[in-house]
Amino acid sequence: MIVIIDYGIGNLRSIEKALLQVSSHVVRTDNPQVIGQASRLILPGVGAFGACIEEVRKRNLELSIMDAVRRDVPFLGVCVGMQMLFESSSEKGDYRGLGLLHGHIKELTPSDPSLKVPHMGWNVVQPVQSNPLLHGLPEQAFCYFAHSFYATETDPEDVIAMTDYGCSIPVAFSRNHVYGVQFHPEKSHHVGLRILSNFATLT
Repeated sequence: MIVIIDYGIGNLRSIEKALLQVSSHVVRTDNPQVIGQASRLILPGVGAFGACIEEVRKRNLELSIMDAVRRDVPFLGVCVGMQMLFESSSEKGDYRGLGLLHGHIKELTPSDPSLKVPHMGWNVVQPVQSNPLLHGLPEQAFCYFAHSFYATETDPEDVIAMTDYGCSIPVAFSRNHVYGVQFHPEKSHHVGLRILSNFATLT
């Protein structure tokens, strides 16, 4: 059972629909008991880091997430959901993340002034090490991005893919059974579906 953690922010229907194309058993919930029964967990996210992490904690979901991680349940953070995996964020204040990955979230500031923030649209995701989450991607793997902040001071061993937006940005991560992607696989057509299918079949 793939469980999408629903903490009340954002439209989760798009990622639910995408997951239903690769798995017949997808549940969206904020019930800790259901989360505890998951064989896969996904933490989505849109908007501001602070509002998202505060809602996760307000609904007492952090304990369920940490318990799943201790049990080696494959866990995927998407966009702001990925950002919440890190130690902290400076978006509109200082916020503590889940601390499952080393690093901090800070504002994206491309060196090229012609590049706008937020980073919106399609960009190539380039794997930098072999990882089952990215298995079978085409050489030019275009994914859809929508973000103004990114992960920095990360552990190089955790970074599995980069993109270029005036500078090299780490956009996919893996540590044990914890994964994170800055882009939106549910909006990335066949490439995104391949990534979600890979996640659904992780052992």
